[in-house]
Amino acid sequence: MSGHSKWATTKHKKAAIDAKRGKLFARLIKNIEVAARTGGSDPDGNPTLYDAIQKARKNSVPLDNIERARKRGGGEEAGGADWQTIMYEGYGPNGVAVLVECLTDNRNRAASEVRTAMTRNGGSMADPGSVSYMFTRKGVVIVPKNELSEDDVLMAVLDAGAEEVNDLGESYEVVSEAGDLVAVRKALQDAGYDYESAEANFLPSVSVQLDAEGARKIFKLIDALEDCDDVQNVFANFDVSDQVMAEVDA
Repeated sequence: MSGHSKWATTKHKKAAIDAKRGKLFARLIKNIEVAARTGGSDPDGNPTLYDAIQKARKNSVPLDNIERARKRGGGEEAGGADWQTIMYEGYGPNGVAVLVECLTDNRNRAASEVRTAMTRNGGSMADPGSVSYMFTRKGVVIVPKNELSEDDVLMAVLDAGAEEVNDLGESYEVVSEAGDLVAVRKALQDAGYDYESAEANFLPSVSVQLDAEGARKIFKLIDALEDCDDVQNVFANFDVSDQVMAEVDA
């Protein structure tokens, strides 16, 4: 998982650039709207909404934008779109399995955007179910290191259902069953530890080792997919060593 986690860390840094383009803001706002519609507009009674709002705040989304999205989703304010979650499956270069999570109000547009990004960047679409079996939905909480040791984090989350804590360099990744995500996040808060994001992600059960050229190709494909307006998340089952990552960064 190390290479994939490293990529996740790189994505956090890249998020600052995305924010300038408004892409990240739009995604985070959509998440808030959908969470409010699905589980109610009160963050105290809706943990998914609470986490969506926290993530938006951590990424400097203006508070009035957050509040309007919450109200639109909860029906307190007009103008909410009918967002649908759709998963597309495919293969990238080197046989890397790719799951693309879309949140869209237009299925045809989403399918067309994803297909175009795939085929232009050495990927291909796959039938439903042909890739998703290689992934498991897990709760993932990202905790900034600050002065924390891995043991500090582990002790805080062990009784809450955490399965593992991974060192990502500048932060820790706490993995749990998706159903234990809220308990793990609350355990960290109770211990007084700050967290960057808490969400359910798809983690691969098997990974494809990539060299530098393969890594560049898959990063290019993921970038193209993430540039699609309807794409919320991209999950892929690749792994790259620290050495390869350094080569790609260079």
